[in-house]
Amino acid sequence: MLDQDQRQALLEARHGDPFAVLGLHADGRGQLWLRALLPGASRVEVQLVPSGQMLTVLNAGEDGWFEGRIPRRRKRFEYRLAVHWQDGSSGVYADAYAFGALISDAELRALRSGEHPRPYQVLGAHSFEVSGVDGVRFALWAPNARRVSVVGSFNGWDGRRHPMRLRHEGGIWEIFIPHVAAGDLYKYEIVGADGRLLPLKADPYAFAAQLRP
Repeated sequence: MLDQDQRQALLEARHGDPFAVLGLHADGRGQLWLRALLPGASRVEVQLVPSGQMLTVLNAGEDGWFEGRIPRRRKRFEYRLAVHWQDGSSGVYADAYAFGALISDAELRALRSGEHPRPYQVLGAHSFEVSGVDGVRFALWAPNARRVSVVGSFNGWDGRRHPMRLRHEGGIWEIFIPHVAAGDLYKYEIVGADGRLLPLKADPYAFAAQLRP
């Protein structure tokens, strides 16, 4: 199980490397554990892809924290999360923390040096299909931020749901969020270098924006 300090850092949306903790990970004995932070969920089942076989039900903790050991498995596998929400709805979702980084090292170097000819093709929000899953890759240049999350209409505007991965080489934060589609509303939630939560930031590379009030 995850130690209390790391769990609390995730619950308070201040963990520096959520991809090292959330999703599927092996412990020191080679046993696989799956962890998810889903505020508003009441039950989370792990399903095997493509069969849909239920492997386990994750143990529920406080404030939407779920984790559990995967029985009889030592190798990584493709999975989905069957989530039952407190409002009575449910759905089956790919896990954002099951996907690796999508921005290449060459793109990072070009962006960092200012030599990338079309930065708008990397930064901002772009629709992708990854391993047969449709979604959107978000990327923001924020080298001095302590934490950046994507918040939007698809996650209740909750910064705990989708904290991003920092690519240290370029000061760029990125995440691929499954099932998000063009037209969904979103912004970035940023914790600055001094630890203060900043006002929500619109995407400077967005292809569209809402009209002002």
